[in-house]
Parts: sequence; C-alpha cells; structure tokens
Amino acid sequence: MPNAASLTGRQILIMATDGFEQSELEVPLKQLKDAGADISIASLRTDDIRGWDGSDWGNKVAVDRLIKDVDVEDYDALVLPGGQINPDLLRVEDAAIDLIRAFAKAGKPIAAICHAPWLLIEAGLAEGRRMTGYKSIRTDIGNAGAKLLDEAVVVDRGIITSRCPDDLDAFCAAIVETVVDSRVAT
Repeated sequence: MPNAASLTGRQILIMATDGFEQSELEVPLKQLKDAGADISIASLRTDDIRGWDGSDWGNKVAVDRLIKDVDVEDYDALVLPGGQINPDLLRVEDAAIDLIRAFAKAGKPIAAICHAPWLLIEAGLAEGRRMTGYKSIRTDIGNAGAKLLDEAVVVDRGIITSRCPDDLDAFCAAIVETVVDSRVAT
C-alpha cells in the first residue's frame, strides 16, 4: 500500500446492501482508511446492513446515508463490494445504477470486485473496456462488450475491477493509485 497519507482529505463512498461479501467491504474499508481516506457507506436503507461470510451471514456494518441522497460531488471515488447477493439486489435499483452512472459521468474512479461488475454492466459501463470479475460472471462481462482478462486487478479509464477476495490487496492498491492519479489530473 502507498504511504498512510496518500488519501488524506479524500472522500470515498462504498455502496452496498445486505449480502455483500464480508471481506470485500471490510478490507477496502480498513485499507483505504489506513491510507488516509474518509469513508462513507451508502445503502438502500439507513439501518445496518449485513455481510455474507463463507456460508452464513456475517458482520453488520453501519450505514451513513441512503443511496438516493448521495451527492457525487461530495466524493472522490466509489467502491462496489461483491458477493452474489449484494450486487444482484442493487442492480435492479434505479437509484444505485443512476449513482454509478453519475460517478462515471463525473470522471471519478469506480472500483468493483467479484460479482460487482454486474453493476457496471447494468450501468452501461462495460462495453469497450478491459475488465475482470468473478469466474461465474465472466460470460456476462464478455456479453456486455468488455474485453475479459483473468488478472487480479484491471484498471481501464477509471474503472477498477478485480476477481475475488484473494485479489483484495491488489484491488485496494489500485484504488489508492487511481484516486491519487485522479487528484493529479484535476
């Protein structure tokens, strides 16, 4: 990871709902905080959301705001944890897809891991990009017009994708690097 001050003053939003892959929210939350970022959690409701950990429900995470109330201008990047349940629930919610599109339109980094590239597909952001994702959604990624790569992390024009929890360190490092680079570009 880059030095602890590399994201100082940066605001990062994690969007999730029940069924997020436990490690895919908790590890970026910790590593991005350790890099100096301020993190907010947005969801479909204001009460705690619960992760999925292995074969059962995991830890609860406090929600800071509703997805529909997020102002993209308040944030420097968006992180989308995977898990099978979480992105499947979010991809049918207009507010969630609209928020992803707003981050993309604003040119702000968006990071999606595991099954979360489903959200990028639904938002119309896959076509013509290099991407990766969990093995069970790779056909979906290809069918959406992306060039599919089997790599720990793929960064293409501000969109960061990773395959699974084994790739979390590379995923988090790419988020930090992309956010720092976007600061330089602005």
